[in-house]
Amino acid sequence: MRNETKLTVVKLIHTLVWIFFNTVIFYMLYAVIIGKLDMWLWIGYGLVALEGITLIIFKCSCPITNIARKYSMSSKANFDIYLPNWLAKHTVPISVSILGLVTCMTIYDLIK
Repeated sequence: MRNETKLTVVKLIHTLVWIFFNTVIFYMLYAVIIGKLDMWLWIGYGLVALEGITLIIFKCSCPITNIARKYSMSSKANFDIYLPNWLAKHTVPISVSILGLVTCMTIYDLIK
C-alpha cells in the first residue's frame, strides 16, 4: 500500500474517533443541561478519562497522529484528520472547555 493510501486510512480512522468522542462530549453536555445524570453520563466520564490517560501515556500526543506522522511530514494541524485546519488546531482547547463546563455542572447538580 502506498503512503498516500495509508495516510487516507489513518485520517479516516482518526476522523471517526474524533466524531465518536465529540458525540460523547456533547451527550455529556446535553445530559447535564437537562439534569439527566444517568449511566451514560458516567460512561462518558470513563471514556474521556481513558482518552486522557492515553494522551498522558503518549506524552500529550495522540497515538493516531503519531501513526500518521510516518506517512506525512506536513505541518498543518489537519494533516491527520478530515477537519478544517482551524478546528483541528483548536479541538483540544474547545473540548477541554466544554468538559470543564460539564464537570462544573455535574458537581453543581450533585450538591444541590
